[in-house]
Amino acid sequence: MKFYMTPGSCTTGIHILLEELELVFEVHLVNLLAGDQDAPAYRAINPKGTIPTLVRDDGTALTDFLSIAWWLARTWPRRGLLPEDAEGQARVLEVMSHAVGTVHGQGFARIFTTEKFSPNPAEHAAVKARGREIAERGFAVMDAVLDGRDFAVGDRFSIADAALFYVEFWATRSDIPLPPNCLAHYARMLTRPAVRQVLAEEGYRV
Repeated sequence: MKFYMTPGSCTTGIHILLEELELVFEVHLVNLLAGDQDAPAYRAINPKGTIPTLVRDDGTALTDFLSIAWWLARTWPRRGLLPEDAEGQARVLEVMSHAVGTVHGQGFARIFTTEKFSPNPAEHAAVKARGREIAERGFAVMDAVLDGRDFAVGDRFSIADAALFYVEFWATRSDIPLPPNCLAHYARMLTRPAVRQVLAEEGYRV
């Protein structure tokens, strides 16, 4: 398989899942600042010009976090990255949707790509402030979900934890304080060998 990623981005979560599964894959770096996502060769693979992208052995591509994470968990079910019951699976999707769609898509997106929300530089400070507010409220929701448990859903690591981890990782580098349960979850994730390996490979000190 071919994995198209950008170090330190949302692709870090998928990178962790690939390592947790001990899969063999090729890494292809996408330099967002250089505009690699808009290159014709990349658009031919992922017309959306987004990351992550996973090109599977049959040549077909999956082009967003949720679909890739779900496919990995369902394709290698014995690794236990997804609960077996419908309730557990629904809760996993609930956490992933909130982490990726709200905390990332509405919160951090305003902080990292402010100009996409307003072309007016005079409004950028307000856009970033709104993004921070959304992210903090999102983490408050996740803090309640994590109350009394080690992982986002159930009693073991799942694809939901990889999604939650990457936004927690961003928070620690964006001066956004994590509430206690999220901070404990983040620290717990940092003890996992696959997480430590991925962060080292992507150039971050654990």
